[in-house]
This record gives sequence, C-alpha cells and structure tokens, in this order.
Amino acid sequence: MKKVIIILIIIFTVVSDVYAKQNFYEKNSVENTFKYLNIEWWENFGDEILTEHIKSLYENNNDIKNTELKIKENENLVKIEFSNELPQIGFGGYIGREFRSSVQQFGSMSIASYAQNNFQFPLTVSYEVDIWGKKRLKTKSVQQAVIIAQQAQRALFISLTSDFAANYFNLIKTDRLLEIQNEIIKIQQEIVSRSQDKYKAGLCSINELLVEEKLLTVMNEEKNNLKEKQEVLINVLKAYLSIGEQDLVKRKHFSDIVLLEHIPEKINSDIIDNRPDYIQQEANIKRLGYDVRAAKKEMLPSIIISGQIGLNSYRFADLFKTSTQLANAGIMPVFDIFSGGKKIALLRLRKYQYEEAVNNYQQTIFEAVKELNTSMFDLKTAKLNYYESQKQLKIQKEIYNNIKYKEKIGTASESDMLYAAQSVLETEKNSISNKINYTIAAISIYKATGGKNLCNLSKSEGL
Repeated sequence: MKKVIIILIIIFTVVSDVYAKQNFYEKNSVENTFKYLNIEWWENFGDEILTEHIKSLYENNNDIKNTELKIKENENLVKIEFSNELPQIGFGGYIGREFRSSVQQFGSMSIASYAQNNFQFPLTVSYEVDIWGKKRLKTKSVQQAVIIAQQAQRALFISLTSDFAANYFNLIKTDRLLEIQNEIIKIQQEIVSRSQDKYKAGLCSINELLVEEKLLTVMNEEKNNLKEKQEVLINVLKAYLSIGEQDLVKRKHFSDIVLLEHIPEKINSDIIDNRPDYIQQEANIKRLGYDVRAAKKEMLPSIIISGQIGLNSYRFADLFKTSTQLANAGIMPVFDIFSGGKKIALLRLRKYQYEEAVNNYQQTIFEAVKELNTSMFDLKTAKLNYYESQKQLKIQKEIYNNIKYKEKIGTASESDMLYAAQSVLETEKNSISNKINYTIAAISIYKATGGKNLCNLSKSEGL
C-alpha cells in the first residue's frame, strides 16, 4: 500500500513542473486587443473625430469578434493538449452480485454453487511518462497556433483602421473639391452669361458661346461625379462604424488637416520584423518544427505508469475495514512493432509542411520589403508633388493679382479676371489632392511597417 502511494506521489511531482510552465504561458499570452488600435499614432493627425471613430471601429465589427473567438479556440486547444501531459484519474465504482450455479473445482477441493456480493470503489490513475518530451512538443506546437491567431487579429486591426482612415481623408478631400467645384461653376456661369450678352451684341461668335456652354456642362458633370463619390464614401464609413442611414458621418474640414512632417524618408528594412504576417510565419515555422520533432519521437517506446487505490469487499458492512483496502501499481512499456508505415508517413508529412512554411516565410519577407519600399516611394513622390503644387498655387495667385490690377487700370477685361480666378481654383484642387495623397501614403507606410508609430521611430529603425 505504501509503495503504491509513493508511486502516485512521484507521478504528481513529475508533472508539477510542466503545470507550472503551462500556467506561466497562459498568464503571459493574454493581450489587451485595444492596444492594436494604436491610438497614439492616430493622434498625430490632430483630428479628435478620427480618433473617436478609430476607437469605436472594433465594437461592432464581426470579423474582429471572430478573431477573438479564434484566439479563445486555440487557447482551449492548448489546454486540451496540455491535459495529455497530466495523469488521468478516474473512479470506477462497482456493486454487483455473482451467482455460481455449478460446482467450482480447484484441484482436490470443490466449491458448491453459491451467490455473493461484490463491492469495489477504486481510483484508477494512469500516466504516460513524457520521457522523450513528445507531449511537451505537441503542447508547444499548439501554443504557437495561439500566437498565429493573435497576430491575425492584430493584422485585421491594422488593416481595418488604415482602410477606414484612408476613406475618411478621401471623404474630406471630396468635400473640399466639391466646394471648389461649386465656386468654379459659379464663375463659369458668369462667363456664360457675359458670353451670351456679347453674342447678342455681336461681340463674339456663336462658336465662342457654345464652347463656354459646353465647358459649363463638363464642370457640372465633374460636380455630379464628386457628389457620387462623396455618397459612396459616406456609405462606406457608415458601414465601418455600423451606424444608420439617417446618421451623419462626422468629419473635419480640409483646412484642419495636419500634414505629418516628421516621417523619416528612409526606414530600415528590419522594421518588417514587427509585421503581423512576418510574426505569423515565424510562429508557423516554430509550430511545424515542434511537429517534426514530435513525429520523430512517435517512433520511440512509450512508458505508462498505472495504479489503483480503493476498497474491495464482499460484504458492505466490511467495506471500510483495513482488510478491504485495494492497491496495485505497475509500469508498462509500449512499442508499436508494425503500424503499416503510418509513423514514417507522418514524419515525412511534417517535414514537407515545414519546408513549405520556410518557403512561405521567405516569400513573406520579400513581399513585406517590396510593400515597404513601394510605400516609401509613394510617400516621397506625394510629398514632392504637394510642395510643387503649392508653388504652382502661389504663382497662379500672383498671376490672378496681376490681372486683377490690370483690370482695375483698364488693361485687362473682367472676363480675363474670371478666367484667372478659375485657374487659381483648379490649381488649388491639385494641391488638395496632393496633400491628401501624402496623408494616405503615410497611412500606407504605417500599414507596411506593421502598425509602427512613424512619428516616433528611433534612430535604429529610421536610417
């Protein structure tokens, strides 16, 4: 009896260290998903409305809810796999009555027919000693699946917030372009009115009048396209925010847009280590590495320790006496001599999967560096174009002021001044587009770097 108890104590002592490691893992795997929103980065735009929208994005998004469920699913798979590392304890009570109708012969001794009761209440314990570390490897493999699920959620947050912000700024741009287009149309209507007066007075040809009227229709068509784009963007943002058709999408005016000036023009390519897809592929390689090692150890023999402790009596009144104590223990090595090649096939399968994961990992690095370089080039181009359009706008305003002065002194007509005013507005439209393009390019780099705050990059990250 004492030996059995000692064996059972040894079993629990062996697994105590494993349990401690598992408990540590679970505590450190819990992450606050709200930090994936990276509010600190979005605050750089100086738009509290955008920040509030970003905060509310995840509340009603079904895709995010599904990623949270996926993480919980994998965490429970870890617990299931970990349970295989622990001893299995079961209770198998038995109460029965045996009837022997024939004589039982034991050598020269014979026992007549009889009937008797049998009461058994044993606890059965079995434990496969993880002497080769096979079960621990399987648990580690599933733990990597949790990391993969967490990074999938992080990737969704980065993609969701970036796409929303890009649409948000495009809507602000469209709002401003629509305002300017209305001003241009108003000026063109004045030009058409003056051309009609000139034609009636015989001061211009019918073709000149038709050209101006045609230009007015083109401008109205552009206005209609802008209105359509505005409605589409509003509906897209409403879908992101899960608000009703009657609700308004709050947004700032274009004049309040802050241009991010502190984004480095060069970024170290090592920053892709922060990308969710990179971390996912890295975790997948580790996961399959554990699977390969576990598949190798499947070919080794298993050592199973089992035992029982409890009570066994033929009379219920004697059940709790010392003489009815039941105890047994044993160690059983198990080795598959022939399994039809299943274990070798499993090992080969894991190796192929591992090689595939390595190839995916290398391809992910290639795609990540490509995306980062493309985003950096787009940002540089957008920045240069914005400053060039600002110069053009400044020049065009000077031209307008000169024509305005000439009109005042009688060397230029009022129509010349209207044309010059239109040119200023058209140039301003180009400047507006370039400013928003620069902002969206900055968001693209944020996405390409895996959600890094580009305004606070350290010298080691920015070249």
